This record gives sequence, structure tokens and C-alpha cells, in this order.
Amino acid sequence: MEGWKTCSVRELRERLNGSGGGVRLVDVREYPEFADGHIEGARLAPLSDLGRNPKLAGEADEVILVCRTGRRAREAAAILRQANGGEPVIVEGGLEAWKQAGYPLRREQGPISLERQVRIAAGSLVLAGLLIPGLGFLPYVVGAGLIFAGVTNTCAMGLLLARLPWNRPKRETTACPR
Repeated sequence: MEGWKTCSVRELRERLNGSGGGVRLVDVREYPEFADGHIEGARLAPLSDLGRNPKLAGEADEVILVCRTGRRAREAAAILRQANGGEPVIVEGGLEAWKQAGYPLRREQGPISLERQVRIAAGSLVLAGLLIPGLGFLPYVVGAGLIFAGVTNTCAMGLLLARLPWNRPKRETTACPR
């Protein structure tokens, strides 16, 4: 990851198992993803909210960012670098690398995954477009959106669904002890 400080999942685990003093681990995925599994001690600060409020990441001597694969962590690092001039650290390979290394994840009760919500919404829109006169354009819009999502590896529908009330934590979500 050019231009960014990084650490491997092994280095992250060693830091978390050590004193961890002055280090803040920030998970920039959306709440349903966080609830489905996150690293013990991680603080949730979704990328979709971080742009509006960089202080969600909190303050520490060193901020370490993690997401599923590292792409959103790089976007979050750019936001934090611009907001406070700090140099966040990105976990190489993200949660996928963490899981592949066999390290544990903490899970909590949350909504169904955003991926499943997107499938349900897309299927419902296509079905509505086929069954309701005047909405025949919907299957084309959904199809074009899915192609765009596949090509760009982004999902506008997922970002919209993430903003719905049931996909937001009821309180500040952190696995850090108080």
C-alpha cells in the first residue's frame, strides 16, 4: 500500500496482546459487518460517517485502521490525514487476512448482513418492476447498478441501506473496556 504506514495482522495481534497503550484500533466497516465479526478491542467508526466527523476515530498516539480488505481503510486514512495531519496505520489485508491467520473475532447480535439486504432489495425491485405496470424500468436500473457495483467494487445500494435505522448501532459501539 504505497504512501501509507501499514502493519501485518501478526504485528497487530502482538500490539493488541501487549500493553496496547496509546494504540486505538478503528474498524471502518458498516455496523452490520462489524456486528458479524470484529477484532476484540476495535472501535466502530464507519467510513460513511468518518468523512463528516473524523473525530469518530478517537484520539490516540497511534490509530490503526481496519476494514474487510484494506480499501476502505485507505480511504479513511486519507480522511484522517487531511483532518488532523496524523499518520494512521493500515492493517494489510484487513479482516480477511486476520481470519486467514486463524485469529479470533468477536461477534454480537446485529442486523442481517448488508450483502443479504442488498440481494433482498435488488430482487424486490426487479420483481416489482416485472409485476407492476409503469415500473418496468426497475429491472434495467437494478441490472445496471449491479454491473457498476461489480466493475467498481462499490455498492451504492449497500451504502444507502447502511444508513437505515436498523443498520445503525443503538449506542457507541466499541469492544474496548471502559
